Amino acid sequence: MDLRPDPAFGALADARAARAEDVGAEPPYVLIEPFKRTTSLVFTSPHSGRRYPRDLLMASRVGLASLRRSEDAYVDELFAGAAAHGAPILCAAVARAYVDLNRDPTELDPSMFMEHPGVLTATPRVQAGLGVIPRIAGDGQEIYWRKLPVGEAERRLSVVHRPYHAVLSNLVEETKADFGCAVVIDCHSMPSAARGPQQPDIVLGDRFGASCHPSITAMVEATLRRFGYRVSRNTPFAGGHTTQTYGRPNRKTHALQIELNRSLYLDERTLERGPGFKRVHADMARLAAALAEAELGEPGASLIREETPEKGDGVAKRR
Repeated sequence: MDLRPDPAFGALADARAARAEDVGAEPPYVLIEPFKRTTSLVFTSPHSGRRYPRDLLMASRVGLASLRRSEDAYVDELFAGAAAHGAPILCAAVARAYVDLNRDPTELDPSMFMEHPGVLTATPRVQAGLGVIPRIAGDGQEIYWRKLPVGEAERRLSVVHRPYHAVLSNLVEETKADFGCAVVIDCHSMPSAARGPQQPDIVLGDRFGASCHPSITAMVEATLRRFGYRVSRNTPFAGGHTTQTYGRPNRKTHALQIELNRSLYLDERTLERGPGFKRVHADMARLAAALAEAELGEPGASLIREETPEKGDGVAKRR
């Protein structure tokens, strides 16, 4: 079967018509910093990138609309208010369809490449086509019309995955040094179809207690329930590479994944902001404020630091 795209259609046409960018021209992330860090919280949004590199669009057999189904659309905007409460937020700039920042760099699907990629980690995510270099788009369609050179995977990891995680690792270490511990809040969204009947609005993933102290998870859950959301833990999403890598309570680092149902804030057909966007945006800022005001320190000592640093009153953006 010939999977090559018709030149007049699909992502090839998007690449010709749109302002497609060459990867590496700008940093693969956006770091939103508070004027002053005043909390042990670090927010991340690894799947909200909206930059589609030219080489992805040229190699894809599906259109940009299909590729965008992989995005956690506007999640970076929903949680950006955290910076007003003293917490940095690290956001992907490059699309998830290009490199998935919530995957281990060895989660590669060998069937995608002309040569064997070397060291691999076989996971259900890879088998489903959702490895660190995704094989399928969010709507289930195959992305590529040909196999990729294995060097392409290494290049993407080098220019996108490693720089993002280098920044995140530094944020975690700096926060731990300043506040005694670090609490990573990893922000995502899920298709409404993933919920099933009578499923929650929000899923909290702490890898069944392995990545985050239970008192932190309980506080986030109680706060969201107070806002009127239906909340569950670890089903169907318990966490990914971020929670697994940075969630080490015994090393004073905690990681909690938050999955928002997209129907709360998004028109899932058009990928435009929906009528609930303002409410969810405000509620996520309220959540950040509640966590910051709780003065999260090393749990086990009532979640309270010995001293309360002065709160910042605004945000400054930097890449």
